[in-house]
Order: sequence, then structure tokens, then C-alpha cells
Amino acid sequence: MPEIWYSFRTLHRMKRFVRNNGLSLAFLLLFIISMYGQIVTGLSVYNQYRMEHGRAPVSFLAYFYSGHFLQATFENWESEFLQMALFVGLTVSLRQKGSSESRKVHGREAVDREPDKRKKDAPWPVRVGGLPLLLYKHSLTIALALLFILSFAGHIYGSLRDENEQLATRGLASQSVLDYIADSRFWFESFQNWQSEFLSVWAIVVLSIFLRQKGSPQSKPVDAPDSQTGS
Repeated sequence: MPEIWYSFRTLHRMKRFVRNNGLSLAFLLLFIISMYGQIVTGLSVYNQYRMEHGRAPVSFLAYFYSGHFLQATFENWESEFLQMALFVGLTVSLRQKGSSESRKVHGREAVDREPDKRKKDAPWPVRVGGLPLLLYKHSLTIALALLFILSFAGHIYGSLRDENEQLATRGLASQSVLDYIADSRFWFESFQNWQSEFLSVWAIVVLSIFLRQKGSPQSKPVDAPDSQTGS
């Protein structure tokens, strides 16, 4: 009997955990599936290229260290984190009338008030104050900006490795980091991803003025007028 009760409580906790974290778990699962698909298909493309140039194919694990994989991965992460950092930062001061993704055009909102240090359940930087609180006030934008910088550096490293490998197959000299940063290939890889991210943000900001999705916090109520700003 105690074992059955323990199993029931464990199952109940698991269900509650999934219910409370369903959104993040769903996107984490989609990320894992997509990453696996990228690795499998990328490995096939990479090995085909190597064999066409008289080189031996690499293993599944070895592919993780290739410039081909690093460039493709960080090139996309870079644009995602740039988009999110700019979106979070720009929504502080910029408005879009009628959009659920914007703050109200006039007046202050709950996110503008100063944190209350007396709240018992407040995060520790709020209770401590000073520099920890100052950083915590902007920690989301800071974290996203740092992730962008790290991904940008990873993109440079991976893309340079991939470029130098291709140059080596043609018997040409390798490029240095500074030379490659000035190369059009690197910036083409960046801009082709950046523009798509900025377009997607523009789309959700503008489309949420006129269109609705019942039950989504990214949408206004179905009966809300188009001029209503904020969700």
C-alpha cells in the first residue's frame, strides 16, 4: 500500500510539473527534434562534400567539431538572440498603437513601478538592492545581448573554420580572423538571418493589431477593438 501511494504522489507531481512547465517543455522538445534533424541532414551534406573532394567522411561525433556544423548552428542562434534582445529593449520606449505586443501608448504600467524590497517573495536582488538590483532590472536584455555576443563569436569561429577547409581543398591559403570578418560571405550569412528575424517581429507586431487568437496571451481579446494597445 505505501508503494502504491508513493507511486500515485510521484505521478501527480510529474503531471503538475508538466502542466506548470508545458510551454517551455514543448519548445525544448521541438528544439531537440529540430537539432537532431539538423545534425543528421547536415552530416549527410558535409560528408557528401568531403567525398566529392577526395576526403574521408567524418563520424557523427566528429561532425560536432566541424566548421560546417558550428557555422550553421551559431549563425541561426545569433539572429534569434539579436532579435529578442532588440525586441525586449525597444519595447521599453517604443509603441505600436493597436498591437498586443506593445505597451499602452499613454500612461504608466505595472512594469514601470519601482520594485518593493519589503515583499517576502521578491527575488534576492530586489531584497539586497544596490548593484545587484540595478543589474537585475535589466537582466533579461543583458542576458539576451550576451547570448547574442557569444553566438556571434561562435558564428565567426565556425564559419572561418568552414571557409578555411574549403580553401584548403582548392589549394589556397587560409584566411585570418580579421580578413574573414571583412569578407562578404560572413556578413551575407548574418544579414540573411537578421532580416528574416526582423520581418517576423514586424509581422507579429502588426498582425496582432487586426488578428486574434483566442486563449493566447500574445493576442488581444477577440472582442477588443483594433485600436486597443496591449494584451
